[in-house]
Amino acid sequence: MQQLEERMKLMKQKLEKAKNMRYKAEARLETLEREEKQILQELEELNVDPDRLEEEIERLEKEITEEMKRVWDLLPAELKE
Repeated sequence: MQQLEERMKLMKQKLEKAKNMRYKAEARLETLEREEKQILQELEELNVDPDRLEEEIERLEKEITEEMKRVWDLLPAELKE
């Protein structure tokens, strides 16, 4: 009988732990969903389609590289050494 009680106690503890993990996971999911919504709003404000985000990043990186080269080319030769 004592073994059965101990086993039931252990099962109860495991169930409580599982419930706590579930609550934490649900809270984390809610946080991630809010963050996703915020990011999507920011992308919309920037007129960036989320499906084309990689392309937009590549375009911006290329633009930055070109502008850096343009600025470098404007520097006097003695400053480039």
